[in-house]
Amino acid sequence: MEQGGIYVGIDVAKVRVDVAIRPGGGRCEVSNDEAGIAALVVQMQELNPAAVVLEASGGLELPLVAALAAASLPVVVVNPRQVRDFAKATGRLAKTDTLDAAVLAHFAEAVRPPLRPLRDTETQDLNSMVTRRQQVMSMLVAERNRLSSAAMAVRPSVEAHILWLKQELDDLDKGLRETLRQSPVWREKDDLLRSVPGIGEQISLTLLAYLPELGTLNRRQIAALVGVAPFNRDSGTLRGKRTVWGGRAGVRTALYMGAMVASRHNPVIRDFYQRLLSAGKPKKLALTACMRKLLTILNSMLKHGTSWQHPDIKSIAHSY
Repeated sequence: MEQGGIYVGIDVAKVRVDVAIRPGGGRCEVSNDEAGIAALVVQMQELNPAAVVLEASGGLELPLVAALAAASLPVVVVNPRQVRDFAKATGRLAKTDTLDAAVLAHFAEAVRPPLRPLRDTETQDLNSMVTRRQQVMSMLVAERNRLSSAAMAVRPSVEAHILWLKQELDDLDKGLRETLRQSPVWREKDDLLRSVPGIGEQISLTLLAYLPELGTLNRRQIAALVGVAPFNRDSGTLRGKRTVWGGRAGVRTALYMGAMVASRHNPVIRDFYQRLLSAGKPKKLALTACMRKLLTILNSMLKHGTSWQHPDIKSIAHSY
């Protein structure tokens, strides 16, 4: 990202969008609808900023991000916790939508977060379907738990809802499979990912939906992005434990399940896991290391378009 230029912070709410510009301190607001977004895109094109930064807001930001990206503007969606920590570090304790936009603009100017490839429309749809599947699964688990202690008067209602949720889950799985197979790019990526012992259908879907950067970054960047890279906790002569934090929780959950299976059935990950345990490493630490190794392998496979069966991948996997 260039050293000078104009930096824009945008706070997206349900009804309105607040905009702050640095340097200069300019501010404005538009309605969060089609007309307001179109007007803001035109304004940003005239401004020609070095970066436009938004927080991930649970999906509220997606229409605006898509419009900015379609206009070839340098838009970056950042983790809200990074911005909150930055605000505290700069003494901004008050919170309003206008101040949030100003903090985002200041964050963009001071930190200059790197531009990453944004999810295209198809990937956003896949993301929504995977998220909906997780919601239905959570409801199904909750209803099954309720059924065990439900009174006779409400059991038929709970049982009927469980049946409906099972059908909904089947329909979502069918839709996900059809969506995946209709895209040649996704089909190829899915085939590559699922060639690895330990990576099944749902883990592959999660990686495709929530980690579009897979195969585009180096191994350190992808590990930090997901949240499986260990960070130092040292001060003076004190050497604290290295810990992992931040990143994308949904991807980490999927990788955890994949690493558990791979530690039993994938020869490369299994040998690595056993070697760490033999060296006295705690099981949780060893499994986290397997998650990182598995992610690195998957990243390399998609980067080079190589399946697990290719001899180069296995030699690379042993070298990490």
